[in-house]
Amino acid sequence: MDDGLKAMVKMGQMERTGESGMSIYYLSHDGKNCINCYSCEVHCKTKNGLPVGPRFCQILSVGPKLVGGVPKLGLVFMPCFHCEKPWCVAACPTGAMQKREKDGIVFVEPSLCVGCKSCIIACPWGTPQWNPETGKAAKCDYCRDRVDAGLKPACVTKCLTQCLDFGVATAEETAALKRERWARAVAFDLMA
Repeated sequence: MDDGLKAMVKMGQMERTGESGMSIYYLSHDGKNCINCYSCEVHCKTKNGLPVGPRFCQILSVGPKLVGGVPKLGLVFMPCFHCEKPWCVAACPTGAMQKREKDGIVFVEPSLCVGCKSCIIACPWGTPQWNPETGKAAKCDYCRDRVDAGLKPACVTKCLTQCLDFGVATAEETAALKRERWARAVAFDLMA
């Protein structure tokens, strides 16, 4: 862990790093501004050289529901959550599925993957995907090469309506994002 990250943890601004917590990054989606264009998915597939089939991020449609007598469609962006205790990492028998200690990003080391699909079965969110071209598991890693270079993931930079946002989150910001998501979900259900 670098000194800056240690200082942030000591100051209590961020309690989750490395093996003991979730990723220090957040990737949020503003469903209100999303137009369901799939630009995020297309650029993710392009950046990662994915064939037809595997999708590291997905836009899911929820509804339609009647809201105030008007049919509304909810859109949910589903990337990897880079869990605090990722089941995919625990299920991997070869250590190919790993979690970076410095920032909590969960990724696949392809040279170690034997294609057993244990990680795919273990993940309750369906995040690890089967790549039929390589015969190995693959997943969203927040475009860690780009993140390491100080850039945002491909899905975020190519979003046509800028409804995706990515950055380092303090514990306070993460709690606020969770409250906002919960409030929107409850409001959507109540108005149905």
